[in-house]
Amino acid sequence: MTLAFVAVVVGLALLVWSADRFVDGAASTARHFGMPALLIGMVVVGFGTSAPEMVVSALAASQGSPGIALGNAYGSNITNIGLILGLTALITPIAVNSRVLRKELVILSAVTALAAWQLRDGDITRLDAVVLLVVFAGLMGWTISQGLRRKSDALGREMEQVLDDDAVPIRRAVYWLVVGLALLIASSRLLVWGAVEIAEGFGVSDLIIGLTVVAVGTSLPELASTIIATRRGEHDIAIGNILGSNMFNTLAVVGIAGAIHPLIVGPEVLSRDVLVMAVLTLSLFGIGYRFLRPARINRVEGAVLLAGYVGYTGYLISTVFVARA
Repeated sequence: MTLAFVAVVVGLALLVWSADRFVDGAASTARHFGMPALLIGMVVVGFGTSAPEMVVSALAASQGSPGIALGNAYGSNITNIGLILGLTALITPIAVNSRVLRKELVILSAVTALAAWQLRDGDITRLDAVVLLVVFAGLMGWTISQGLRRKSDALGREMEQVLDDDAVPIRRAVYWLVVGLALLIASSRLLVWGAVEIAEGFGVSDLIIGLTVVAVGTSLPELASTIIATRRGEHDIAIGNILGSNMFNTLAVVGIAGAIHPLIVGPEVLSRDVLVMAVLTLSLFGIGYRFLRPARINRVEGAVLLAGYVGYTGYLISTVFVARA
Protein backbone atom coordinates (compact mmCIF):
# COMPACT_ATOMS: atom_id res chain seq x y z
CA MET A 1 0.00 0.00 0.00
CA THR A 2 2.90 2.36 0.79
CA LEU A 3 4.26 1.78 -2.70
CA ALA A 4 0.86 2.72 -4.16
CA PHE A 5 0.81 6.03 -2.25
CA VAL A 6 4.34 6.79 -3.44
CA ALA A 7 3.30 5.95 -7.00
CA VAL A 8 0.36 8.38 -6.82
CA VAL A 9 2.45 11.22 -5.35
CA VAL A 10 5.33 10.74 -7.81
CA GLY A 11 2.93 10.18 -10.69
CA LEU A 12 1.02 13.39 -9.94
CA ALA A 13 4.19 15.47 -9.56
CA LEU A 14 5.65 14.13 -12.81
CA LEU A 15 2.28 14.51 -14.53
CA VAL A 16 2.04 18.21 -13.69
CA TRP A 17 5.62 18.91 -14.73
CA SER A 18 5.43 16.96 -17.99
CA ALA A 19 2.04 18.48 -18.91
CA ASP A 20 3.49 21.96 -18.49
CA ARG A 21 6.48 21.10 -20.71
CA PHE A 22 4.16 19.50 -23.28
CA VAL A 23 1.89 22.57 -23.48
CA ASP A 24 4.84 24.96 -23.79
CA GLY A 25 6.45 22.81 -26.48
CA ALA A 26 3.20 22.38 -28.42
CA ALA A 27 2.36 26.10 -28.33
CA SER A 28 5.87 27.16 -29.37
CA THR A 29 6.02 24.57 -32.15
CA ALA A 30 2.64 25.68 -33.49
CA ARG A 31 3.84 29.29 -33.39
CA HIS A 32 6.96 28.42 -35.41
CA PHE A 33 4.75 26.82 -38.08
CA GLY A 34 2.71 30.00 -38.40
CA MET A 35 -0.46 29.09 -36.50
CA PRO A 36 -2.40 32.23 -35.43
CA ALA A 37 -2.14 33.12 -31.75
CA LEU A 38 -5.92 32.98 -31.27
CA LEU A 39 -6.02 29.45 -32.67
CA ILE A 40 -3.14 28.38 -30.42
CA GLY A 41 -5.03 29.69 -27.40
CA MET A 42 -8.30 28.02 -28.41
CA VAL A 43 -7.02 24.64 -29.61
CA VAL A 44 -3.40 23.88 -28.71
CA VAL A 45 -3.50 25.14 -25.11
CA GLY A 46 -6.91 23.57 -24.50
CA PHE A 47 -5.73 20.24 -25.85
CA GLY A 48 -2.45 20.41 -23.97
CA THR A 49 -3.96 21.16 -20.57
CA SER A 50 -6.41 18.26 -21.08
CA ALA A 51 -3.70 15.83 -22.15
CA PRO A 52 -3.31 14.42 -18.59
CA GLU A 53 -7.03 13.60 -18.38
CA MET A 54 -6.95 12.10 -21.85
CA VAL A 55 -4.01 9.79 -21.20
CA VAL A 56 -5.13 8.78 -17.69
CA SER A 57 -8.71 7.97 -18.76
CA ALA A 58 -7.55 6.06 -21.85
CA LEU A 59 -5.17 3.94 -19.76
CA ALA A 60 -7.82 3.36 -17.08
CA ALA A 61 -10.38 2.23 -19.68
CA SER A 62 -7.89 -0.13 -21.31
CA GLN A 63 -7.15 -1.67 -17.89
CA GLY A 64 -10.84 -2.18 -17.05
CA SER A 65 -11.26 0.69 -14.56
CA PRO A 66 -14.28 2.61 -15.91
CA GLY A 67 -14.78 4.47 -12.63
CA ILE A 68 -11.36 6.12 -12.86
CA ALA A 69 -11.83 6.82 -16.59
CA LEU A 70 -15.21 8.54 -16.21
CA GLY A 71 -14.61 9.95 -12.74
CA ASN A 72 -11.40 11.58 -13.92
CA ALA A 73 -13.17 13.32 -16.82
CA TYR A 74 -16.26 14.55 -14.98
CA GLY A 75 -14.38 15.12 -11.73
CA SER A 76 -11.88 17.31 -13.58
CA ASN A 77 -14.73 19.39 -15.00
CA ILE A 78 -16.14 19.90 -11.50
CA THR A 79 -12.67 20.71 -10.18
CA ASN A 80 -11.98 23.15 -13.02
CA ILE A 81 -15.09 25.22 -12.36
CA GLY A 82 -15.59 24.82 -8.63
CA LEU A 83 -12.03 24.73 -7.31
CA ILE A 84 -9.91 26.41 -9.97
CA LEU A 85 -12.22 29.18 -11.22
CA GLY A 86 -13.63 29.67 -7.72
CA LEU A 87 -10.20 29.97 -6.10
CA THR A 88 -8.82 32.13 -8.92
CA ALA A 89 -11.78 34.54 -8.83
CA LEU A 90 -11.45 34.73 -5.04
CA ILE A 91 -7.84 35.88 -5.51
CA THR A 92 -8.47 38.15 -8.51
CA PRO A 93 -11.88 38.75 -10.16
CA ILE A 94 -11.93 37.40 -13.71
CA ALA A 95 -13.11 39.58 -16.60
CA VAL A 96 -14.16 37.92 -19.87
CA ASN A 97 -13.78 40.12 -22.95
CA SER A 98 -13.45 37.58 -25.76
CA ARG A 99 -16.57 37.04 -27.87
CA VAL A 100 -15.30 33.60 -28.83
CA LEU A 101 -15.25 32.53 -25.17
CA ARG A 102 -18.81 33.75 -24.66
CA LYS A 103 -19.93 31.49 -27.51
CA GLU A 104 -18.01 28.60 -25.96
CA LEU A 105 -19.99 29.02 -22.72
CA VAL A 106 -23.17 28.25 -24.66
CA ILE A 107 -21.54 25.29 -26.41
CA LEU A 108 -20.21 23.89 -23.13
CA SER A 109 -23.74 23.95 -21.68
CA ALA A 110 -25.02 21.99 -24.69
CA VAL A 111 -22.15 19.49 -24.45
CA THR A 112 -22.92 18.94 -20.75
CA ALA A 113 -26.56 18.23 -21.65
CA LEU A 114 -25.38 15.65 -24.20
CA ALA A 115 -23.29 13.93 -21.52
CA ALA A 116 -26.28 13.73 -19.19
CA TRP A 117 -28.50 12.33 -21.95
CA GLN A 118 -25.98 9.61 -22.84
CA LEU A 119 -25.73 8.42 -19.23
CA ARG A 120 -29.49 7.98 -18.79
CA ASP A 121 -29.07 4.20 -19.31
CA GLY A 122 -25.99 3.93 -17.05
CA ASP A 123 -23.26 3.38 -19.61
CA ILE A 124 -21.18 4.87 -22.40
CA THR A 125 -21.28 2.44 -25.33
CA ARG A 126 -18.92 2.53 -28.27
CA LEU A 127 -21.71 4.16 -30.28
CA ASP A 128 -22.02 6.85 -27.60
CA ALA A 129 -18.25 7.30 -27.75
CA VAL A 130 -18.34 7.71 -31.54
CA VAL A 131 -21.06 10.36 -31.20
CA LEU A 132 -18.91 12.25 -28.68
CA LEU A 133 -15.86 12.09 -30.95
CA VAL A 134 -17.87 13.20 -34.01
CA VAL A 135 -19.26 16.18 -32.08
CA PHE A 136 -15.74 16.93 -30.86
CA ALA A 137 -14.40 16.85 -34.43
CA GLY A 138 -17.18 19.17 -35.57
CA LEU A 139 -16.46 21.63 -32.77
CA MET A 140 -12.76 21.55 -33.58
CA GLY A 141 -13.54 22.34 -37.19
CA TRP A 142 -15.72 25.27 -36.10
CA THR A 143 -13.05 26.47 -33.64
CA ILE A 144 -10.32 26.35 -36.27
CA SER A 145 -12.47 28.28 -38.76
CA GLN A 146 -13.18 30.90 -36.07
CA GLY A 147 -9.49 31.18 -35.23
CA LEU A 148 -8.48 31.58 -38.88
CA ARG A 149 -11.23 34.05 -39.71
CA ARG A 150 -11.17 36.30 -36.65
CA LYS A 151 -8.29 38.76 -36.85
CA SER A 152 -8.67 40.71 -33.60
CA ASP A 153 -9.85 39.29 -30.29
CA ALA A 154 -8.94 39.75 -26.63
CA LEU A 155 -7.87 36.11 -26.29
CA GLY A 156 -5.71 36.33 -29.41
CA ARG A 157 -3.97 39.50 -28.20
CA GLU A 158 -3.23 38.00 -24.81
CA MET A 159 -1.93 34.79 -26.38
CA GLU A 160 0.25 36.78 -28.79
CA GLN A 161 1.91 38.52 -25.85
CA VAL A 162 2.51 35.24 -23.99
CA LEU A 163 4.05 33.59 -27.07
CA ASP A 164 6.33 36.57 -27.65
CA ASP A 165 7.47 36.59 -24.00
CA ASP A 166 8.11 32.82 -23.93
CA ALA A 167 9.59 32.41 -27.43
CA VAL A 168 12.10 29.53 -27.77
CA PRO A 169 14.01 28.06 -30.75
CA ILE A 170 12.16 25.42 -32.77
CA ARG A 171 14.53 22.60 -31.75
CA ARG A 172 13.93 23.28 -28.07
CA ALA A 173 10.17 23.54 -28.64
CA VAL A 174 10.05 20.15 -30.42
CA TYR A 175 12.30 18.62 -27.75
CA TRP A 176 9.94 19.61 -24.94
CA LEU A 177 6.95 18.55 -26.99
CA VAL A 178 8.32 15.01 -27.38
CA VAL A 179 9.82 14.67 -23.90
CA GLY A 180 6.71 16.12 -22.28
CA LEU A 181 4.44 13.68 -24.09
CA ALA A 182 6.63 10.67 -23.22
CA LEU A 183 6.79 11.58 -19.54
CA LEU A 184 3.07 12.35 -19.57
CA ILE A 185 2.29 8.80 -20.64
CA ALA A 186 4.73 7.26 -18.17
CA SER A 187 3.46 9.31 -15.22
CA SER A 188 -0.15 8.54 -16.15
CA ARG A 189 0.54 4.81 -16.06
CA LEU A 190 2.14 5.20 -12.64
CA LEU A 191 -0.79 7.27 -11.36
CA VAL A 192 -3.46 4.86 -12.62
CA TRP A 193 -1.68 1.87 -11.10
CA GLY A 194 -1.33 3.58 -7.73
CA ALA A 195 -4.94 4.80 -7.74
CA VAL A 196 -6.31 1.32 -8.51
CA GLU A 197 -4.17 -0.23 -5.77
CA ILE A 198 -5.36 2.33 -3.20
CA ALA A 199 -9.00 1.83 -4.18
CA GLU A 200 -8.70 -1.94 -3.86
CA GLY A 201 -6.71 -1.72 -0.61
CA PHE A 202 -9.24 0.52 1.16
CA GLY A 203 -12.32 -0.98 -0.45
CA VAL A 204 -13.23 2.34 -2.04
CA SER A 205 -14.79 2.44 -5.50
CA ASP A 206 -12.48 3.49 -8.30
CA LEU A 207 -15.13 6.07 -9.23
CA ILE A 208 -14.57 7.97 -5.95
CA ILE A 209 -10.80 7.84 -6.46
CA GLY A 210 -11.27 9.11 -10.01
CA LEU A 211 -13.58 11.94 -8.93
CA THR A 212 -11.27 13.15 -6.16
CA VAL A 213 -7.55 12.29 -6.10
CA VAL A 214 -7.09 11.61 -9.81
CA ALA A 215 -9.34 14.47 -10.96
CA VAL A 216 -7.58 17.04 -8.79
CA GLY A 217 -4.19 15.71 -9.85
CA THR A 218 -4.88 15.88 -13.57
CA SER A 219 -6.39 19.37 -13.13
CA LEU A 220 -3.28 20.82 -11.49
CA PRO A 221 -1.90 22.11 -14.84
CA GLU A 222 -5.13 24.10 -15.31
CA LEU A 223 -4.88 25.41 -11.73
CA ALA A 224 -1.32 26.66 -12.22
CA SER A 225 -1.92 28.16 -15.67
CA THR A 226 -5.21 29.82 -14.68
CA ILE A 227 -3.84 31.49 -11.53
CA ILE A 228 -0.68 32.66 -13.33
CA ALA A 229 -2.66 33.99 -16.31
CA THR A 230 -5.09 35.87 -14.06
CA ARG A 231 -2.33 37.44 -11.97
CA ARG A 232 -0.73 38.64 -15.24
CA GLY A 233 -4.04 40.18 -16.29
CA GLU A 234 -4.58 37.57 -19.02
CA HIS A 235 -8.16 36.85 -17.97
CA ASP A 236 -9.35 35.51 -21.31
CA ILE A 237 -6.57 32.93 -21.36
CA ALA A 238 -7.54 31.91 -17.82
CA ILE A 239 -11.21 31.32 -18.60
CA GLY A 240 -10.31 29.88 -22.01
CA ASN A 241 -8.18 27.21 -20.32
CA ILE A 242 -11.18 26.08 -18.26
CA LEU A 243 -13.78 26.15 -21.04
CA GLY A 244 -11.49 24.43 -23.51
CA SER A 245 -10.43 21.81 -20.98
CA ASN A 246 -14.02 20.98 -19.97
CA MET A 247 -15.11 20.52 -23.58
CA PHE A 248 -12.10 18.31 -24.25
CA ASN A 249 -12.86 16.27 -21.12
CA THR A 250 -16.56 15.77 -21.85
CA LEU A 251 -16.15 14.94 -25.53
CA ALA A 252 -12.64 13.73 -26.34
CA VAL A 253 -11.57 12.20 -23.01
CA VAL A 254 -14.81 10.28 -22.43
CA GLY A 255 -15.09 9.53 -26.15
CA ILE A 256 -11.62 8.00 -26.40
CA ALA A 257 -12.06 6.02 -23.17
CA GLY A 258 -15.46 4.71 -24.31
CA ALA A 259 -14.11 3.77 -27.73
CA ILE A 260 -11.34 1.74 -26.08
CA HIS A 261 -13.72 -0.03 -23.71
CA PRO A 262 -17.46 0.59 -23.02
CA LEU A 263 -17.92 2.35 -19.67
CA ILE A 264 -20.58 0.89 -17.38
CA VAL A 265 -21.29 3.01 -14.31
CA GLY A 266 -23.82 3.19 -11.49
CA PRO A 267 -26.86 5.50 -11.44
CA GLU A 268 -25.12 7.83 -8.98
CA VAL A 269 -22.90 9.15 -11.77
CA LEU A 270 -25.91 10.77 -13.44
CA SER A 271 -27.91 11.69 -10.34
CA ARG A 272 -24.92 13.02 -8.38
CA ASP A 273 -21.79 13.75 -10.39
CA VAL A 274 -23.20 14.82 -13.75
CA LEU A 275 -25.86 16.82 -11.92
CA VAL A 276 -23.20 18.74 -9.98
CA MET A 277 -21.19 19.22 -13.17
CA ALA A 278 -24.29 20.57 -14.94
CA VAL A 279 -25.22 22.93 -12.09
CA LEU A 280 -21.69 24.35 -11.95
CA THR A 281 -21.61 24.76 -15.72
CA LEU A 282 -24.96 26.55 -15.76
CA SER A 283 -23.82 28.68 -12.82
CA LEU A 284 -20.74 29.67 -14.79
CA PHE A 285 -22.95 30.49 -17.75
CA GLY A 286 -25.23 32.57 -15.56
CA ILE A 287 -22.53 34.56 -13.76
CA GLY A 288 -20.05 34.80 -16.60
CA TYR A 289 -22.31 35.72 -19.51
CA ARG A 290 -23.49 39.32 -19.59
CA PHE A 291 -25.53 40.59 -22.47
CA LEU A 292 -25.55 44.26 -21.48
CA ARG A 293 -22.21 44.69 -19.71
CA PRO A 294 -18.73 43.10 -19.64
CA ALA A 295 -18.66 39.55 -18.28
CA ARG A 296 -17.00 39.21 -14.88
CA ILE A 297 -16.65 36.55 -12.19
CA ASN A 298 -16.25 38.50 -8.95
CA ARG A 299 -14.99 37.37 -5.54
CA VAL A 300 -18.46 36.61 -4.16
CA GLU A 301 -19.27 34.42 -7.16
CA GLY A 302 -15.85 32.79 -6.85
CA ALA A 303 -16.57 32.01 -3.20
CA VAL A 304 -19.90 30.42 -4.17
CA LEU A 305 -18.21 28.21 -6.78
CA LEU A 306 -15.51 27.19 -4.30
CA ALA A 307 -18.08 26.45 -1.60
CA GLY A 308 -19.98 24.25 -4.05
CA TYR A 309 -16.83 22.27 -4.78
CA VAL A 310 -15.94 21.86 -1.10
CA GLY A 311 -19.48 20.73 -0.31
CA TYR A 312 -19.49 18.20 -3.14
CA THR A 313 -16.08 16.78 -2.20
CA GLY A 314 -17.08 16.61 1.46
CA TYR A 315 -20.18 14.65 0.50
CA LEU A 316 -18.11 12.18 -1.54
CA ILE A 317 -15.76 11.62 1.40
CA SER A 318 -18.68 11.15 3.79
CA THR A 319 -20.14 8.42 1.57
CA VAL A 320 -16.89 6.50 1.90
CA PHE A 321 -17.06 6.52 5.70
CA VAL A 322 -20.76 5.63 5.68
CA ALA A 323 -20.10 2.71 3.36
CA ARG A 324 -17.32 1.39 5.59
CA ALA A 325 -19.28 1.84 8.85
